[in-house]
Amino acid sequence: MANVIFLHTNLANTAWLLLFILGLWGAWRAIRGEGVDGSYLGALAIAQMLIWVQSVLGVIYWSQFGMLSVPRPWVHWLYGLFGAVFIPAMYFAVLKGDDSNRGQWVMSFACFFMFGIALRGISTAVY
Repeated sequence: MANVIFLHTNLANTAWLLLFILGLWGAWRAIRGEGVDGSYLGALAIAQMLIWVQSVLGVIYWSQFGMLSVPRPWVHWLYGLFGAVFIPAMYFAVLKGDDSNRGQWVMSFACFFMFGIALRGISTAVY
């Protein structure tokens, strides 16, 4: 089970770093007047899959050991569930597939917001 914790912890670090990079890349594209394209959406899909894999590993750990090692377990779960749905919800429900420059700005800020949520989720799991 130590491998699950190792993967869950390191995927969390990978997720916040990737979200920050996607936020920077999205802001750069938006400043240049570009819209959302396949490359950016593909990178967002990779980030979202990473978050889902991390969520599955968290559920596996929780089902085996409970949340005894996490000081605020329900807050940690809340951040995890929010992270699993936020970026797809922004793209499909808020933007409705808009790939204009406005959509690029929204997705860039969504990545920066998720960057903060990822860091906050990590901080709720550390004593």
